[in-house]
Parts: sequence; structure tokens; C-alpha cells
Amino acid sequence: MQSYRPGALGAAGFGPADVAALRPGIVYVTLSAWGHQGPWAGRRGYDTLVQAATGIAREHGEWAGADGPRHGPAAAIDHSTGYFVALGAMAGLARRATEGGSHLVRVSLAQTGRWIDSLGRVDASAVVDPTREDVRDLIDSMPSEWGDLEFVRPAGALPTTPPWWNTPPPRPGAREPVWLPR
Repeated sequence: MQSYRPGALGAAGFGPADVAALRPGIVYVTLSAWGHQGPWAGRRGYDTLVQAATGIAREHGEWAGADGPRHGPAAAIDHSTGYFVALGAMAGLARRATEGGSHLVRVSLAQTGRWIDSLGRVDASAVVDPTREDVRDLIDSMPSEWGDLEFVRPAGALPTTPPWWNTPPPRPGAREPVWLPR
């Protein structure tokens, strides 16, 4: 998986075809900001730039009553694109398992933004924020150096490999960096 601008790794000999020749059967996932073809393909970008260029920031600013564009309160394009990257990688692996061969998956922030935009609008004034009690079943806790640390459980879990943390985050500088055994 890589997120360099289209063509950047190819110029260094690590494009999809180059890597497939070095490692037949690879699933090569490439993420770009603006797409892999077209006039903006070579531009750098990230979530907030895509929000600005696509009008999402302008619309959010209008909704918030601001004098100009405002970015959304969460990086929805980044997060959603990450899920598409994971889905594409899994689809590539499944296809390789049934058909063989190397596979290329292309994902872009701009296309994810377009998809999010296509979902329509919700009247935010009609949405009621959930209370702590409404989400209690989604919260877990563990002791930490700061006292009990509460956190939202991972959204997904597999029965034989549940996500877990063996220690909470330490205070900065509290521990020496070490390599953990595998």
C-alpha cells in the first residue's frame, strides 16, 4: 500500500507493474488525493484540501453560519478512504486466492468525497446528540497513569482475534523505547 502521487514510485522503479514483476501475486494498493488520471492526478492533497476543492467546506461553513468555508469536524474523507483501502486490499487478496495473479487497487480521496457528497443531506437541527448512557455499551475502560481511561471500543471485532491493548498509553517520557518480542 502506498500513497505517493501517481507516477512518483513508478519513476523510481516501484510502480505497480515493476513491483508485480519483482513479486508476482502481489496486491498493490495505491491511494491518491485527486485520482490516478486527469489534470489534477499529480497534485498533492489531503482531506481538508479535497473538502475545499469540492465545495464541502463551503457548504459546511454555510451550515455553521460562518463567514466563509469551514472544514467538517471530522476527517470523514480520510477515514472513509482508509476503509476503502482496506476493502480493496481484501478484495484483491480474495481475487488472488481464487484467480491467481497480481492485482492493482486504486483509491482516491476526491472520489470518496464525491461519494460522501452523493449520500445527500441530513437536517442537523433535527439530530439529537446521543447521551453518555446511549453509548455506554460502546465504551470500555482500563487503569492508566492518569486514572481510569475510558475509550470507545473498536467498531469491529473478530471472535478468535479480538482487538486488545496490553497497556494504556504512558505519560510522555515515562518509559524508555524498547523493541517488544514477537
